[in-house]
Amino acid sequence: MKTTPEHNDRIAKMTFASIYPHYVTKVKKKGRSQEELHLAIEWLTGFDENKIQELVTKKVTFETFFYRAELNPNAHHLINGVICGYRIEEIENPLTHQVRYLDKLVDELAKGRNMEKMLRTS
Repeated sequence: MKTTPEHNDRIAKMTFASIYPHYVTKVKKKGRSQEELHLAIEWLTGFDENKIQELVTKKVTFETFFYRAELNPNAHHLINGVICGYRIEEIENPLTHQVRYLDKLVDELAKGRNMEKMLRTS
């Protein structure tokens, strides 16, 4: 699915710090922990808890956030489905695609998915 250049630009310029508290609230509201959220972020990006906090403090954009990430090589093949009205597999813009991976993991965590399944381990 094509996203508009304006949509992609808006996502690129959005700060991780502006969205991170919403991720925390979403998972905690559903009885999950911030530590579980950090595990999901670490699985996707390679960022440990200290690095996540540093990126929040520095108010990096999603563009910078994913530029610095070491994306899990399995993410592309293992994360699919619909998030925010978009089928992940059909998103053409690489950054928007990566942000939606993160959104999907947060959504799965909030929906109570088992951590082992969520992190795509057998």
